[in-house]
Amino acid sequence: RRFLGLSDEDELVMTAEPKIDGLSLSLTYVEGRLTQAATRGDGRVGEDVTANARTLAEIPQSLRGTGWPDLIEVRGEVYMSTEDFAALNAQEEAGGRKTYMNPRNAAAGGLRQKDPAITAARPLKFFAYAWGQCSSTFAETQTDAVAALAQWGFVTNGLFAPHDTVDGLLAAYDDMAERRAGLGYDIDGVVYKVNRLDWQQRLGFVSRFPRWAIAHKFPAEKAVTVLEAIDIQVGRTGSLTPVARLAPVTVGGVVVSNATLHNEDEIARLDVRVGDRVEIQRAGDVIPQVLRVVDADRAGRSAPFEMPQTCPECGSEAVRVLDDKGEADVRRRCTGGLTCPAQAVERLKHFVSRKALDIDGVGAKQIELFYARGVVRGPQHLFQLPQRITQAGLPPLAEWDGFGEVSSQKLLAAIDARREVAFARFLNGLGIRNVGETTSGLLARTFVKWGVFWSTVEAALADPGGEAEQALLAIDGIGSTAVDSLKAFAHEAHNQTMMRELLGEVSVLDGESIASESPVSGKTVVFTGALEAMTRDEAKAGATALGAKVSGSVSGKTDILVAGPGAGSKLKKAENLGVTVM
Repeated sequence: RRFLGLSDEDELVMTAEPKIDGLSLSLTYVEGRLTQAATRGDGRVGEDVTANARTLAEIPQSLRGTGWPDLIEVRGEVYMSTEDFAALNAQEEAGGRKTYMNPRNAAAGGLRQKDPAITAARPLKFFAYAWGQCSSTFAETQTDAVAALAQWGFVTNGLFAPHDTVDGLLAAYDDMAERRAGLGYDIDGVVYKVNRLDWQQRLGFVSRFPRWAIAHKFPAEKAVTVLEAIDIQVGRTGSLTPVARLAPVTVGGVVVSNATLHNEDEIARLDVRVGDRVEIQRAGDVIPQVLRVVDADRAGRSAPFEMPQTCPECGSEAVRVLDDKGEADVRRRCTGGLTCPAQAVERLKHFVSRKALDIDGVGAKQIELFYARGVVRGPQHLFQLPQRITQAGLPPLAEWDGFGEVSSQKLLAAIDARREVAFARFLNGLGIRNVGETTSGLLARTFVKWGVFWSTVEAALADPGGEAEQALLAIDGIGSTAVDSLKAFAHEAHNQTMMRELLGEVSVLDGESIASESPVSGKTVVFTGALEAMTRDEAKAGATALGAKVSGSVSGKTDILVAGPGAGSKLKKAENLGVTVM
C-alpha cells in the first residue's frame, strides 16, 4: 500500500492460489502455435523440452478461442497426481527399477527424458498460472488473465480466487492447508498476488523476484513412528552413513520408511536407539529426517547404537580422519578404497551420472549388473564392454535378460558417444573426494588443457610443497584439502592404472577459460532461497562461466549472496557480515 500510495481504506484485491509442488515449465506460443517449451522461466536459456512437452495432453499444441497475443509465453507447473505416482512406483518396483522419492521428482524425471515416447507414457499433468513475454496486453487483472488461459485451452487451478482482505487470504491459506491431503496432488504452500496488472507492473521486481507476489509456505509435516533398525550405507568416497529404517508412515502424502541419521555424533546427540518411537519430518518436504525420540524415558530401551569400526561391505578398517587441527571428521570412512565393492559401485554410478559423463541408458541398475557379472570394475571397462563380456565367457549383451539387439546397440552407442568428454565432467566423474562439480569446473577453466592439469598434479605429488603444488594452491577457490585429495588419488597405483587405460579410451576436451572482464570475476557467490527464473544448477553454471567462485555457505569471504524467496539463515548471516545481497 505504501509503495502504491494507497490508504487503508482503498481497495487492494489480492489473489490466492496453491503453490504446486512440481517442475516449472515455460511455453512459448507464436500466432497461437506452440513453438518452444523450456524448464527455465524465460524460455531462452536452459533445458529445451519441446518434443517432450508436446506429448502432454494438458498442454495445447494450438491455442483455442480468440484474443491471445501473437507472441505469449505461458508459465505453469508440470506435476504428477499422488494416485498416478503410486501406480508408477509400483510399476517401477515390479520391473526391478529404482522408485521415485516423491511426485515432484517423478514429474521432473518424466519431462526430462531423452526419448519423448517415455515422457508420453508418464501420467504428467500441467497447471497454467502465469505468463512472461507477451506482445500485447490481454487482461487488466490476474483474475481475468487466468480466465483467459482457461479459455485458450489450459487447465487452471480451481482453488484460485481473489480476496479483498488479509483475513480472506489467511482463510484461503487455512482452507488449502486443511484440504491439502485430499487434493490428489502435492502443494507446499499458497501464493498471494496483487490482482491489478498495472499495479504489478508498478511494483516491479527485485533481482528477478516480483514485489507483487509472495509464497506462504506450509510448515513441514511431521509424524511419529518406530525406529526398527539402523543400517549403514557406504558411499563412493567411503563414508559410512547411518540410515534409520522406520515402520512405514505417511508424511506429507508420501510413505516414509527410511530417514537419514547423518553420522554417529548426530545419533549420540539424539540418543536414538532401535525400538524407540521417533518424530520425523520431511525437511523442505523432501528429505526425511529424525527430529527427536518421543519415548526416551520408557523402560527397557535397547543399548545405545555403536558405529562399526570396520566397513560392513569389505571388512576394512573404518576410521575418523583427523584434520590439520587434530579434529576428527564427523564421518567414519572405509579405508578399503576401490577394493571395497560398495565404493567401487557407487563411484561407477557417479561416473555415468548426469553431472559427470551423463551416459544415456547406463544407470544404477546397469552398473550393478555389470559389476556383479565382473565385466566392469572401473570406468575404463565401460568403453571396453563388448571385449570384457567376451573375455568373461558370457554371451553377447543382446542375449542378456532385459536387453535385446536394439537396446544393446543403443547402450553401446551411448557409451561411444562419450569418448569425447568435457574437462570438467571428466574430472568430476572421477569421484575424487573434495573435488566435486564446482572445483572441477574451476580447475577446467584455469588449466584449460587436461594434460597440463594432470602433469601439475603429478609434479605436486613428486615434489610436496614445490612449485607445482604452490601453483595449485594459488588458484582462488582451491585449498589444501582439494590439493591433498588430488595428490592422494594420483598416488594410488590402481588409480594410475585406471587413468592410463581410461585416457586410452577417451579424449578430454579443453575447458573454457575464465572470463576476465566480468563484474563478478574472482568474486565468491552464494545462492539461497528459491530461484524461479532458472534452476540452481543453471544459476551456478552462469556465475562460474562469468568467473565467479560459487560456494555453498556464507562466510567472511563471501562477496555476493543471491537471495530468493524463502531465504533464511544464510540471508541473516550475510546481512550481519555486511555481504552484498541481490
